[in-house]
Parts: sequence; structure tokens; C-alpha cells
Amino acid sequence: MSVNIVSISVGKPATILYHGRELSTGIYKKSTSQPLYLSRLNFDGDGQADLAHHGGPDKAVCVYPFEHYPYWEKELNRTLGPGAFGENLTLQGLPEKDVCIGDIFELGEAIVQVSQPRQPCHKLAKKFDVPDLPVRVQNTGFTGYYFRVLKEGWVTKEKPMLLLERHPKKVSVQFANRMMHHDKNNMEEVKRLLEVQELSENWRQTLLKRLEVKEVDTKRRIEGE
Repeated sequence: MSVNIVSISVGKPATILYHGRELSTGIYKKSTSQPLYLSRLNFDGDGQADLAHHGGPDKAVCVYPFEHYPYWEKELNRTLGPGAFGENLTLQGLPEKDVCIGDIFELGEAIVQVSQPRQPCHKLAKKFDVPDLPVRVQNTGFTGYYFRVLKEGWVTKEKPMLLLERHPKKVSVQFANRMMHHDKNNMEEVKRLLEVQELSENWRQTLLKRLEVKEVDTKRRIEGE
């Protein structure tokens, strides 16, 4: 499988004015045709403002499928340029239903691995001035996803991304989104997702807490009968 790189986009955090208040954000990315070095944490020239919720080894590269652009252009009634959703890579041919947690790809000289779906935050809403946009993105499942970097190296958009290894569990990003946001009480399927050791630590801890709460509630209900 080869995947077309539509755009590589990067940008450092900047301070903007939103409704009269200052906001620091790294969501504004600019497309580049130049080769970029990809380290364990990010592309050269890229950065995040809120390091508590963004960035880090499990979220080194943000990816968004180009297939979703026509849908959002219609929904938002505007033309969208490369990196519109704050992603580093705009890819064609790898939507959420077709990529799995733990899949490994060759990206130029670098080797990357899918770690988790993206969870859109309030800064996406502020960028487009659409308050419910993060919820709409979440509900469609058109979230995009993150790569961790297994091997650093130079990356260029002219060279397609190649699938090196499909994870044997075959748990798609689409499935992970459904378990996190929609089918929250399906503990058997949550356990299936947790079996994927390559799932990011952030998502793992969130799902483990949910599982723990569910087990405690079940125990209390049984003891109260």
C-alpha cells in the first residue's frame, strides 16, 4: 500500500486575538514543499502551545485524511487550504476506517506508527469561529489520527508513504473512536482495544479508568441485590 502525501504543514505556536482575548495556539500550520527532518517529537519548524494536551512522543505527527475536505468545505461553506485542521500531514488514501492502531509506515527516511485517534479541542472551534466544531468532528468520526516516530529522518511530500507492517489485531482508528466516544459501555470491545499494546498511554489510561469504574459499579449492583 502506498499513500499520497497531499501536504506537509508546520508552524510554531503564535498568540492571536479571539473575541478580544489573547490565545496561544499552534493550530495554524503552513504547507511547505521543502524536505523536513522528523524527530521523535515533531517536524523541524513545528510546535504546540498546550503541551499538557498536545505533542509528546505519542503525538509527534498529526494526520488528517484529504478525503474529508469536501465534506467540511460544504459544512463550513468555505474553501479549505492544506493543513486546515492543524494537521502536519494531509494524506490521501488512508481514512480512519482503513488504518489501524499500531500500523507501521515508511515516511521518507523516517518510520512512523499509528498511536491513537485525534481528539479535536476548542482551538479548532476558535480557528473557524464555529463553537460546536470539535463535537461535530468527533461525531462524524472524521478526526484524523497521530503517529509516533520509531525512526527519525528526512521527509518530503514527493515520496509516497508506504505501509510496512499491518498490526495483527487490526483495530481501526474508526473503531477506537467509536469505543471512546459513542459505545462507551461496551466493555468487551474496550478490552479488545486495550489489547493493542501500541495504543497511546493517554488513551490507555482513560479507558482503564472507565473499565475500573464499570467493574466497581457492577460489583456494587451485585452486592446490593
